[in-house]
Amino acid sequence: MDGNETLTWRTSSFSSGNNECVEVADLADGGRLVRDTKDRDGGTLAFTDGEWSAFLAGVRQGEFD
Repeated sequence: MDGNETLTWRTSSFSSGNNECVEVADLADGGRLVRDTKDRDGGTLAFTDGEWSAFLAGVRQGEFD
């Protein structure tokens, strides 16, 4: 992130507004940031576009069930 980028954080529609989820923000380069809704100031995980795509593919294939 270059410091001039404004992030728009979103949670899953399955979270039902509870505070026990993660939020994701899209980066201009296609990457993503992820943070915990219970501790928004606790830091973020950064993923490149390729890493994020691989993660989503794994979720869809049930790798994390």
